[in-house]
Amino acid sequence: MMHNHSYKIGLRDKKVIKLFTELGISKNTAKTLICISKNGGCRSVDIEQNTNQRQPAVSEATQELLKKGWITQLDIRKKGKIKPILIYKLAYPIYDITMKIEKEKIKEIDNIRKNLLEIKNLILTGT
Repeated sequence: MMHNHSYKIGLRDKKVIKLFTELGISKNTAKTLICISKNGGCRSVDIEQNTNQRQPAVSEATQELLKKGWITQLDIRKKGKIKPILIYKLAYPIYDITMKIEKEKIKEIDNIRKNLLEIKNLILTGT
């Protein structure tokens, strides 16, 4: 549900954004995700204003989040208007998104461990 007020990014959110970036998510994408999460859904212009990002950065971030399947896009057309108003909402609760990230990172770690073990074995056997 979209709120009438806009939620600005606070100190706790800045820490979350920093942690997301350390996990490999771009800062703009993390800001956009948090903004959508905190507002229950919002337009691009709301994201721009609440996160101090420019339109191209917001567009790139929303496209990345749509591609990942973490957000959905709702097309609302006003009567007599040609251009749609797009509302972005989370596809899953933010906690579920963090669980998806965790699973991806665990998979990456397992792959790194496997590769390192294979390297060690190859070095030890001299082949």
